[in-house]
Amino acid sequence: MDEDQQNSEIEKIANLMVHDDISPDEQDAVKLEKYKNQIKEDCDLDDEQAMKMVYETLLYRKLKNSDSGDVLEKGNEFGAGFS
Repeated sequence: MDEDQQNSEIEKIANLMVHDDISPDEQDAVKLEKYKNQIKEDCDLDDEQAMKMVYETLLYRKLKNSDSGDVLEKGNEFGAGFS
């Protein structure tokens, strides 16, 4: 998966989380399983990689709420590792 595909998927999942009223601070793996499964299906990733993307999506949402700059670029400053 290239960077554009990953960023697009993160934005898609972030929008789903907002629609489902999931907090950017959510850590309950059971509540996050829906998004992990969606990423696995969309991106053909294993459980571990898909869950990592779920947590990157949560971080993306936090950064998006805190700064008006380019969130995916800004995340690199925090070691988010958006690839």
